[in-house]
Amino acid sequence: MKYLNLTLLFISLSFSSFAQKRTNLSSSLNYGRSVAVFGGSVSVIPPSDSAKVLWEKHLGMSITNYGVPGAGFSSLQGKSLQKQVDEAGVYDIYILWASTNDYTNKRAIGEYTDYTSFDGFDEEKLVTQAGGINYCIKKIYEINPKALIYFFTSSKAFHERGGFDPFAEYGMVAYVDMQKKICELHGIPYLDQFTQAGFSEYNKDLYYRDPIHNNVEGYKKLGELQVSFLAFP
Repeated sequence: MKYLNLTLLFISLSFSSFAQKRTNLSSSLNYGRSVAVFGGSVSVIPPSDSAKVLWEKHLGMSITNYGVPGAGFSSLQGKSLQKQVDEAGVYDIYILWASTNDYTNKRAIGEYTDYTSFDGFDEEKLVTQAGGINYCIKKIYEINPKALIYFFTSSKAFHERGGFDPFAEYGMVAYVDMQKKICELHGIPYLDQFTQAGFSEYNKDLYYRDPIHNNVEGYKKLGELQVSFLAFP
C-alpha cells in the first residue's frame, strides 16, 4: 500500500508539472502584449471569443478586434481589411486573420507582387487579394515600424468541394497559397489553418455551426493551435 501511494503521488505530480508547462507561457516573448485583430466574420463572431479567451488566459494578451463580417483583403470586398487597418492605432502585435470572403465572392487572387515596390505600388492592384494583403502589411509598418505581424490563413469551408479539397482546381487552396507566399516575401510568420486545424468532412458537424463558420468547440480547437503559434511563432 505504501508503494502504491508513492506511485500515485509521483503520477499526480507528473501530471501537475505537465499541466503547468502547458498553461504557463509567461516565458513567451509575446506574453502580455497588446494585439489588434483584422478580418471577416470568422474573426469577430461571438463563438470566436472561445479562441481569444485562450490567448488572454495563456498569454495574457489584451485584444482589440477590428474585424467586420463580410470583409476580405480585396478593396471590393465589404469593409476590407485595408479599411480596417487604416483605422488602427499602435499595438505590439497585428494579426491578419484571413476569411473565406475573397474566395466565395470570386475576387481576383492576383500576384504576390501586387501593390509592392516591384510594381511601383500600383493602386489598381488593390482590388486583388494579394494587393490587399500587401497594402495591409505596408500600412501596419507605417503605423508602427516595430510591429509584430502574424497571419492566420483561411480555414476550410464546406459549402462546396473547393472550400476544403486541397487539390481542387480553382479552390480556396489557391487563395491560401498566395497568402503564404506573400508572408514569405515579407518574412511574416503564418499559421496555416487550412492545413493544420484538423477540420474535415468527417468532423465538420462537431466543429462547425454552418458550412463556413466554426461553433464554440471549433474555435476552442482552433484557439489551442493559435496559442501554440502565438507563444512561439
